[in-house]
Amino acid sequence: MTGMPPAPRQRRAARHAPPAGSSASPAKRPITVDRITDAALQVVATEGYDALTIRRVAAVLGTGPSSLYAHIVNKDDLDDLLVGRLYAEIALPEPDPATWRTQLLDTYARIRDQYLRYPGVSRAALGTVPTNLDALRVREGLLAILLAGGVAPRTAAWALDSLSLYVSAYALEQSLVQQRRKQPDHEWVVSREELLSRFAALPAEAFPQTRRYAAELTSGAGHDRFEFTLGLIVDNLGRSPSA
Repeated sequence: MTGMPPAPRQRRAARHAPPAGSSASPAKRPITVDRITDAALQVVATEGYDALTIRRVAAVLGTGPSSLYAHIVNKDDLDDLLVGRLYAEIALPEPDPATWRTQLLDTYARIRDQYLRYPGVSRAALGTVPTNLDALRVREGLLAILLAGGVAPRTAAWALDSLSLYVSAYALEQSLVQQRRKQPDHEWVVSREELLSRFAALPAEAFPQTRRYAAELTSGAGHDRFEFTLGLIVDNLGRSPSA
């Protein structure tokens, strides 16, 4: 007499059973630099840059800090990895003397947008010299664009520092504002209308210009001021002393 076929519930359980001779617990995925970087970006994206620590990243990976130190040196090393990962996604144009200005502004706008995806991450780029190959690739591309535009080498080198500093600072400010708006007590983030009202209430004898030009002082939407500042720097590069 043949046995009865397994019931549907038994067949389903068999599908989910580990193969014969294997452990019921899957093997742990090895810790790698890429996994560490992924986890660090996850922390920044969900909790902000201030929450980023070696211990927090280790917790996301389900391990201890010592496991990470086998792959990275310290928090500064982690910052370098983060910046490199973001820059790895930046596509660079072939330098064109006819459109170098637009190429430069577009590339920096992409860098800005990368920073804004991860609140506060641009702090990782402040005060450091890029050593990650992806960051150096983007810096090389930006330098090539400037040189293609006829900008003198030393002027181009210093302009890179100025532009990169502004982009990082701009992204950091935008991130701080967004974080404050998420807090229950966000009275320090005021609307344009409230600013206009406050400026109008200032004593006229002490603040005549602020009252008169309140509309101009509070003007701009989106990334208008970002584009204005970068344009101001780029448009004056040809007037800088050559080197």
